[in-house]
Amino acid sequence: MLWDALTLQLGYNATLVAVGATLLGISAGVTGTFLFLRKRALVSDAISHATLPGVCIAFMILVALGGDGRNLLGLLAGSAISAWIGLVAMNWLTRHTRLAEDAAIGAILSVFFGLGIVLLTVIQTMGVGRQAGLEGFLLGSTAGMLWADALIIAFGGAATLVLVMIIRRPMMMVAFDPEYAAARGLPVHRIDLAMMGLVMAVTVVGLKIVGLILIVALLIIPPVTARFWTQRADRVVLLSGLAGGLAGYIGAALSASAPNLPTGPIIVLVSFAFFALSLFFAPVRGVLAAVLRHLRFQRRVHIRQGLLALAQGQKIYEPLTLRLLRREGMVRADGVATDTGKARAAKALRDEKRWEIVRADQAHEATAALYDGLRDIETVLTQDQITEIDRRIGGPQEVRP
Repeated sequence: MLWDALTLQLGYNATLVAVGATLLGISAGVTGTFLFLRKRALVSDAISHATLPGVCIAFMILVALGGDGRNLLGLLAGSAISAWIGLVAMNWLTRHTRLAEDAAIGAILSVFFGLGIVLLTVIQTMGVGRQAGLEGFLLGSTAGMLWADALIIAFGGAATLVLVMIIRRPMMMVAFDPEYAAARGLPVHRIDLAMMGLVMAVTVVGLKIVGLILIVALLIIPPVTARFWTQRADRVVLLSGLAGGLAGYIGAALSASAPNLPTGPIIVLVSFAFFALSLFFAPVRGVLAAVLRHLRFQRRVHIRQGLLALAQGQKIYEPLTLRLLRREGMVRADGVATDTGKARAAKALRDEKRWEIVRADQAHEATAALYDGLRDIETVLTQDQITEIDRRIGGPQEVRP
């Protein structure tokens, strides 16, 4: 079943959901990257919760006009208007009052969501019919998705992605350094609003699949996942879109292969699985890489201290230090230094004396700042400089292992 779902062989509806979820994941991942880099992740939460009153009011208007209250295009239009009102209100509170942004977000989020729940309750008691499934906009509902619904979601996701690509450079500049962007003459406030507008568009498009509560995860988790794999912002955007698209595709496939599993939450869980894998196994910023770097550093410290102890005729009692020196062939089982160990120890002691000269000489102030007790002095000084330092120390001019 899972393989059939992954290869789009489970039927018309499952294929529609998979394609729509993939496009939504790509657009959400790319758009959310700028929000993440701007350090405004909570804004997406406020925008998503602000859509609920619009959905409910749009339903009431459509029913009052004699139409189908569950018309997706009408409901998305209502949610977009409501979300935009919430976004404008949040920006007004932030710019014209002393409220911090997080306080404004909390106010908008709670008030709009509370209003939406009240309206949803009123709709459930109206007795007009056709309200069944409206609560699916909270957590998403893909059962019975129509071709028209899929087209709306696909077109909305693709259009949002195109807009992001068009204005990505000014958004990137504002995300990293708004003061510099303002000095360059960029309208920072308008770019921020455009960024929030794109987030709002993704939120509105994603209501049908993941719902207004879980869309926040699809906007934020992929950029965080991508950040573990690269330092470059343009690559973060690409990897975030890839992670979001794969999460949408695999989540939709898992949901289709087990019909009792909700699509939206499964997509979010798959996205979190990618995050967890990146957290532990990313080659530079992952937990495993950090542990390995720490172990390598610990190994270098023990070997360095052991060599200095050998050079000064001290007995080594630390078991780990002895084990590491034996593994490198620098001491025998009884702790006595081998010829290689003696040469390496003499070199280590000589380097310490060289570093003492460098750190005491103001002419080498920049070089002295690189001292960490482990760095080879040959990596920061030329051979002529080392020869001059050896002349000042006296004794053998060259010590090699």
